[in-house]
Amino acid sequence: MTLTPIRTAVVGYGLSGSVFHAPFIAANPAYSLEVIATSDAGRQAKAQERHPGARIVNGPEDVLALAGELDLVVLGTPPATHHPLAKAALEAGLDVVVDKPFAVTSTQGQELIGLAARLGRVLTVYQNRRWDGDALTVKKLLDAGTLGEVMRCEASMERWAPEISKAWKAGATADDGGGLLFDLGTHLLDLAVQMFGPAEVIHAEILARRPQEKADDDVFLVLKHASGVISHVAMNVNSQLHASRFRVLGSKGGFVKFGIDPQEPFIVSGGRPTDGAYGVDDPHHYGTLEIDGVRSTVPTERGAYQEFYRILAEKIADGGAASALPLPVDPAGPVEVLKLIEQARTLA
Repeated sequence: MTLTPIRTAVVGYGLSGSVFHAPFIAANPAYSLEVIATSDAGRQAKAQERHPGARIVNGPEDVLALAGELDLVVLGTPPATHHPLAKAALEAGLDVVVDKPFAVTSTQGQELIGLAARLGRVLTVYQNRRWDGDALTVKKLLDAGTLGEVMRCEASMERWAPEISKAWKAGATADDGGGLLFDLGTHLLDLAVQMFGPAEVIHAEILARRPQEKADDDVFLVLKHASGVISHVAMNVNSQLHASRFRVLGSKGGFVKFGIDPQEPFIVSGGRPTDGAYGVDDPHHYGTLEIDGVRSTVPTERGAYQEFYRILAEKIADGGAASALPLPVDPAGPVEVLKLIEQARTLA
């Protein structure tokens, strides 16, 4: 394995680039954060302050012009740009991380997978919620067989956001990758498929309740998995009283968990992935396990978004696309999520 740092560029420095990507790249010595691209003057100043060793440029075209000095590009840009920018980066000889949603159609996603394979480049998708503490806790219970045969899983991500805070989201239709189904739905559907296997959508409610919403902001889907599990997934930004994050019912017991994962707010508040308190859940938000009428508290597994970049670094250092090591996220999974979204839209 090579010990040369992976020369990395982050394109986009909104929430995605500034919270979910740059801090984790900067904290991992396997990487060198060389370039950050954003055209917003305020974001440029923040990027320079937080990452003084990085070169700040205006846009993706500037990053592509530096392709010969880079190894990896991370796309934290609006969804409609993912396909063309990932395609251009792969063709420029770079490995690529695409934030979710992978693309705005499953066809686009499959095209990128084929292109990466032909060019021998690493391509992966940032489905970071696989490393949420609550998702890791559910996975631990499932792996241990604690709940028995699972019959139903309910998963939700709800917020109260009566106004649309980002300009691109305010103007984005579903065709542009706008709306909650592409935003939070890609997380919930990915987790459902990861936990319970392939599925089909058998019921869909896709609504736009905010007057200014051009796509969707209140979504409820029912999935039927080949394993027999039924998943209910809900995402809503019109909720002042939030549902549980997970409720899983099995033949031996049930588990319920409330509260949001602490990793994003921790980084937003100025914390770092290397801090001792990073990823640690508030005990008040621990989940509840009930078996035969007896309830017990289940401590939340520590959140671990940094695992994505650790696994990716090992893959690249071991030979990249030629390595037998796994990707942090095989992009075939996010393509299946896009197909579920397409199914849902035909039913709604």
